[in-house]
Amino acid sequence: MYAIRLWFAGEGASEAMIGQYLMIAYVIMGIVLLFVVIFVLKGIAAGDIKKTLITIGVFAAIVLISYLMANGVETELKDGKMLSASGSKWIGAGLYAFYFLAIVAIGSMIYSGIKKLAN
Repeated sequence: MYAIRLWFAGEGASEAMIGQYLMIAYVIMGIVLLFVVIFVLKGIAAGDIKKTLITIGVFAAIVLISYLMANGVETELKDGKMLSASGSKWIGAGLYAFYFLAIVAIGSMIYSGIKKLAN
């Protein structure tokens, strides 16, 4: 009922009312994140920890290589603020990591398809 009132309140909605809804949303998000972390750790403990650690290590290596490949340049943004060289380097690293992981994913799908056709 309160959500419907908030949607229709428009300009007349008080900031306190919106703040209360935001606080409820933050609490719910925190609870969900807590459950996600608990179940992920429970799944890791129940499964093969060695494979999980190897996978995490490979991902960290990809991020490290991407960071070393990226170059950062201080850049002025459209709103007049400045993006630091470090921030620019992290953005470049994220793009390199994304490209590499996308190529690996596409390659594995192609390999899997070819393997199914061969059988």
